[in-house]
This record gives sequence, structure tokens and C-alpha cells, in this order.
Amino acid sequence: MIAVGAILMAVGLELFLVPNLILDGGVVGVSIILSHLTGLRLGVFIFILNIPFFFLGYKQIGKTFALSTLFGITVLSIFTSLLHKVDPVTTDLLLSTVFGGIVLGIGVGLVIRNGGSLDGSEILAILFNKALPFSVGEIIMIINLVIFSVAGFVFTWEQAMYSFLAYFIAFKTIDIVIQGLDESKSVYIISDYIEDIGDTIMDRLGRGVTYLHGEGAFTGDNKKVIFTVITRLEEAKLKTIVEEIDDHAFLAVGNIAEVRGGRFKKKDIH
Repeated sequence: MIAVGAILMAVGLELFLVPNLILDGGVVGVSIILSHLTGLRLGVFIFILNIPFFFLGYKQIGKTFALSTLFGITVLSIFTSLLHKVDPVTTDLLLSTVFGGIVLGIGVGLVIRNGGSLDGSEILAILFNKALPFSVGEIIMIINLVIFSVAGFVFTWEQAMYSFLAYFIAFKTIDIVIQGLDESKSVYIISDYIEDIGDTIMDRLGRGVTYLHGEGAFTGDNKKVIFTVITRLEEAKLKTIVEEIDDHAFLAVGNIAEVRGGRFKKKDIH
């Protein structure tokens, strides 16, 4: 899957983005700029510039991650070189931006989901995160803003704006690939009609519920709390159930990266 993801990223770059002077972020973005200025193959710069980050990843994150990353970057470098002479799918800037971002995002998402990486800037952000008061995502965003600003001078500001749009589309696509369209959500509900709500969730959604015991810090009242896990597609239906029974109920919904074990499988609804 890492090989498939790397090949898809190469397709997104060489058949959509690079021929139209649209950048990706991170080390790949720097490689595109250097390739344009020197005339050397993109794959050469992708491989060379990522080597230091391979050693950093090996030392700081682990052997399996580093080797998976090296494998992915090698496949990416080879296929960007192979696809370099292939004609682009389209020369329309907007179409290239949208579809290039989607294809690239699917490729990167597959690689990340299977324990690898295709860009050293992610490793750099993880290391900087320990010393700076910013999240990994914020550090990557800062790095990419600098790269896109440089692209504005090297290419045009229009290309830089298209590049940022392609990066945003790829970023959102990566989220979908990693989490899936069936993304899970955790739900906490506090109400005076907790059993009615719990029974209705089990009956109409087919989801199991767990009753937790809580105590109000202000009132000292004992409260039952429902905990359950649903999919993103079931969120609206659950909110409707809660509002029908108790429109004053406290409802908290959060995203979950992964669910394993227990009784998360949906029961048949009669």
C-alpha cells in the first residue's frame, strides 16, 4: 500500500501539478522549485533532500517508520522520473489543482495510514513540536507558507495561490483516507431522561450504550451519563433522538481516530 500511495503521489505531481507549475508543500515543494531552476529531474531532488530526514526519523521515531519512509520516497522518486515525459492530463489550472490535489492526497493518505511518510517536513515538524509551542499541523503550515511565498517569486503569485489551494485539497483528502468516510465519533449525554434516551439509541440506531455515574460539582446531584460510539453519518439522527426526548440535555460529540474491540458492531434494527 505504501508503494501504491507513492505511485499515486507521483501521478498527482507529474500528470497534474508540476507541468502547470503548481507546487505541493514541504520537501516536495522545495524539490519542484529546485527542479524548475536547475532543469534536473524532480525525483533526484526528492530523494536527496529527504535523506537527512530519513536518518532523523530512524533516530527519533523508529526503525520501522524510517525504513517505510525510505521505501516510499524511493518509489516516489523513481515514478516521478518515469512519468516526467508523459503528457499532463490537463493544462487547465483549476482542474489540475483540484484533481492533482485529490490524487496526491489519496496517495499520501495511504502511505501515512500504513506507517510511512513521503515528506521530511513531517518528521521535522514532529521534532520541532517538542521545543516549540506549536502543534505539528501548525508547524507544517508555517513551513508551507514560507515555501509558497518563495514560489510566488520564482513562478507567479497566481501559481502560488493555486499551489496553496492544491495543498488544502490534498490535506482534506488525506484526512478522509486516514479516517475514512465512516469516521467514528464518541458521544456523552447527560439528561434526566437517560434511560429513555439510551433505549431509543439502541432501538433506532442499533448502537450499544454504556451508563457512567457522575456527580455535579455545583449541585452535588448524582447523574447518569450515556457514553456511546457512532459514525459520522449517524450524528444527525442521534441529535434528533436526544432533542425529541429532552431538548435541554447536555450533549458532547468528539472525533475518534480508531475504534477496536468491545461491541461497536451495529446490531440489526427491527
